[in-house]
Amino acid sequence: MQTADFDFELPPARIAQQPAEPRDSARLMVLPRTAGDISHTIFSDLPKLLRAGDLLVLNDTRVMAARLFGVRPDTGGRVEALLLRPDAADSQTWQALMFPMRQAVPGRVLVFDAADGPVEATVIERTAETATIRFAREIDPATAGCLPLPPYITDYHGDPGRYQTIYANEPRSAAAPTAGLHFTQGLFVALEAAGIERAMVTLEVGIGTFKPVKVEDPRDHVLHQEHVTIPADSAEAIRSAKADGRRVVAVGTTVIRTLEHVAREFGEIREYAGWTGLRILPGDPFLVVDGAVTNFHLPKSTLLMLICALAGTDRVLAAYHEAIAREYNFYSFGDAMLVLP
Repeated sequence: MQTADFDFELPPARIAQQPAEPRDSARLMVLPRTAGDISHTIFSDLPKLLRAGDLLVLNDTRVMAARLFGVRPDTGGRVEALLLRPDAADSQTWQALMFPMRQAVPGRVLVFDAADGPVEATVIERTAETATIRFAREIDPATAGCLPLPPYITDYHGDPGRYQTIYANEPRSAAAPTAGLHFTQGLFVALEAAGIERAMVTLEVGIGTFKPVKVEDPRDHVLHQEHVTIPADSAEAIRSAKADGRRVVAVGTTVIRTLEHVAREFGEIREYAGWTGLRILPGDPFLVVDGAVTNFHLPKSTLLMLICALAGTDRVLAAYHEAIAREYNFYSFGDAMLVLP
């Protein structure tokens, strides 16, 4: 297995710059997990594609307003920080991505333009990829700065709330669980009427989800730890579905990693709050997840590799080539794929 096995050429015009309006009007490719032909529809048809008793599991995390712009006061040099997560023992201390990273010198003082006024921050330490910074006062991740859009979205000036799911809860993530962006309240009503159940889990999206794979063999790629939570009622709903032989359909790769991590850790799904660095590659087993709703992912990414593990590398890459030929939109604001057994 090589990282290059998961590469494909994507025309820039296929990278979505605007979200579908309404949300559930996005196109939907239906890919049978092991055999059968691909079909094409729209996301609002999801209640017709699932069956009564299916359990949808969604990630209810909210994207933090965590993009902060600032200066180095001694030189006037510009700096940017993307907050990833607070320190467990000190809520004023945050792990962050810094741009440019060379500004993250331990001991250096920076001043950021927070929503409630300028705030000083001191660089505590730096690794090859992230920095630890301590603010002079508390930072509210819901309102501190700007909502961070992915760097490949360069031409969107609309409502930042379109980069949040309608069911987003606590602001704990640096990026959206984008497979869930297509759901509307009306679609949830239709799903419920069709007998399709749903449960919530939380994975706090950080660098582990979107860190690029730079090694030749993806088995050598190490994911950063991300915090996950499965509440007791969701654990019970998932166990009940599996015991009844009903399908568990994960909405997004973050949900897949959450469920499969806990199943591997304990041999079953149970209430859980802890960390995961689970990487899923072709050949790895799926203990809980039967199907998935997902967007179209970056070449050579761990997210694409995970979907290849679920439905087969050749099948998924062939589906991606068909999506390109049919002018599907890719990435966060793009169209969706439904993988079903």
